[in-house]
Amino acid sequence: MNSWYPKNGRVILHVDMNSFYASVEMVDHPELRGKPLAIAGNPDERKGIIVTSSYEARSKGVKTTMSLWEAKKRCPDLIVRRPNFPRYREVSSQLFRILEDYTPYVEPVSIDEAFMDITDSYDLGSPIEIAEAVQQHVANDLQLPCSIGIAPNKFLAKMASDMKKPNGITILRKRDVAAKLWPLPIEEMYGIGKKTAEKLRRYDINSIEDLVETDTMMLKGLLGVNGEKLKTRALGEDPRPVDPERASSFKSIGTSRTFPQDIGEYDLLSAQLHQLAESVTNRLRRKSALGNTIQLTIRYNDRKTITRRTKINQYIETAADIYFYSERLLEDHWNGTPVRLLGITVQNAVKKDDITYQMNLFEYMKEKD
Repeated sequence: MNSWYPKNGRVILHVDMNSFYASVEMVDHPELRGKPLAIAGNPDERKGIIVTSSYEARSKGVKTTMSLWEAKKRCPDLIVRRPNFPRYREVSSQLFRILEDYTPYVEPVSIDEAFMDITDSYDLGSPIEIAEAVQQHVANDLQLPCSIGIAPNKFLAKMASDMKKPNGITILRKRDVAAKLWPLPIEEMYGIGKKTAEKLRRYDINSIEDLVETDTMMLKGLLGVNGEKLKTRALGEDPRPVDPERASSFKSIGTSRTFPQDIGEYDLLSAQLHQLAESVTNRLRRKSALGNTIQLTIRYNDRKTITRRTKINQYIETAADIYFYSERLLEDHWNGTPVRLLGITVQNAVKKDDITYQMNLFEYMKEKD
């Protein structure tokens, strides 16, 4: 299996959720599936702005940042919902926990996308097999579609994930850059926004190939140091590592499991907690971390979801401790109806090296011995 992986270099995935907010709403409200749906900042006002929309709405000309008035004009039967950001953040946390099943090197980029370095995950299969497994895992547990790019660096992985939507998997190698990347319009290059594209077009830089062929000093004059950086990436080079430490989600480390069949027996739920606690402990160990708050997530068969947490007066990391506190939460808060999903999260997680504390006399004598 090592033959699928480079001797020198990395294998990077970019996972990008498709129409994330709208897709989450469709999971929570199945009656919305297959209908033109938009999430808007203020649907009660004609001047509201489209945050995102379903592919059914996009096919009728509805676009992100479009005014609600214009969107309704293009799609009279458009269904508009207010954004539910707490719910989206909850699903986002579940997504990142799924990705960490495949590698500890996960770097969230935003609420609905992340980079994964799977170079050392060759025991799980080839890169395409891992991408397919991730995509299926997300579909099974969250009922959400995602597109995945596979490449030797972050820039190319990001560009690849945009090439097949929804639910696509694309491999982009450095040798393919000239044929697949350079013909694209300049505004489709990751890192180039609308204003930058307008500035470049004034100098007849209309495609990524035009950018590559432009003198580097001229680009630096137009865009500063970013001009040189963009040209380097357009050539297929990007040395940035996948950095899990950049993830704001580090303070929350956990996992969840959606069951093939709803579970209504306490002993079976308790057994599932044992397995979840082991998984969380492994993640803590990989990150050399521990935490002092346990959160239990319970989703019932009617999709009603509750979260309950308990704060502990010491930091913990072992599966036994994590199970002990999560099992107490289950005992106190499970209402007896069948459960569709359980999740355990260790919150307020910190690096072991970052913890400073004074040993009490007992600890001092123990270490002294």
